[in-house]
Amino acid sequence: MAGGKEITSKIKSIENTKKVTSALEMVSASKIRKSQALMRATRPYSQMMRRMIGHLGKANPEYRHPFTIQHDEVKKVGYIIVSTDRGLCGGLNNNLFKLVLKNMSEWKGKGAEISVVTLGKKASSYFRNIRVEIKAHASNLGEKPQINDLIGVMTTMLNAYRDKEVDRVYIVYNDFINTMAQKPTVEQLLPLPPTDDEHIGDVWDYIYEPDAESLLDSVLTRYIEALVYQAVLENLASEHAARMIAMKSATDNATDLIAELKLVFNKARQAAITQEISEIVSGAAAV
Repeated sequence: MAGGKEITSKIKSIENTKKVTSALEMVSASKIRKSQALMRATRPYSQMMRRMIGHLGKANPEYRHPFTIQHDEVKKVGYIIVSTDRGLCGGLNNNLFKLVLKNMSEWKGKGAEISVVTLGKKASSYFRNIRVEIKAHASNLGEKPQINDLIGVMTTMLNAYRDKEVDRVYIVYNDFINTMAQKPTVEQLLPLPPTDDEHIGDVWDYIYEPDAESLLDSVLTRYIEALVYQAVLENLASEHAARMIAMKSATDNATDLIAELKLVFNKARQAAITQEISEIVSGAAAV
């Protein structure tokens, strides 16, 4: 059995760790409210953009934008991967990376090459270590990400699709379900997948000024930017929720471990007292 001094040292160390995890839990609990508010404020815009793009896709069949054209053969697949900059958020990033690696392996099995754009330090570090081509990366987006910080990274992948250097583009992020659940998600960005409204039989028509080509190029680019920005906000809310749960679990485990160590310490102290009494009694009997 460990000595009393060693046990008290362990207890003190765990108590210090508990203070850190408890503080991180409270910080994440505070930040998650702000990130949820920001995420929910932008959701209606993203949803309406999806509907509008579905309408535009049906409105002008004589002109097809490059983003709506599906390439005949998929030789290279691109991924925009959204991760966190910091750790201590449980298995949030690992679960996301497992999902995207599975998707990548399926495409590799079909003979396709892989290229990625990363948002967040964890994704950049992970995919650099496994030697996946990283076309561009961005990090340190902060608690209030700005879309201007994402445009350069997104443009890299969009231009690659225009130039037919990439034949499919996916966005990978953690979808915020609720505080207890975050879902790793892989969604197709390009070519634009059909929306729910596109399956409706109504025929839509628009008048384009100055012309359909320049207008659609602007609108579709803005649409992709809105989807990526929304994914970043969803991932941010998921990060704070996952970190809050992970730190709460760590704090609870530390509390349990301290209780166990105190019990061990009391047993060790009782054993030492008993031994001392036995030695005194033995010494008195010898006299």
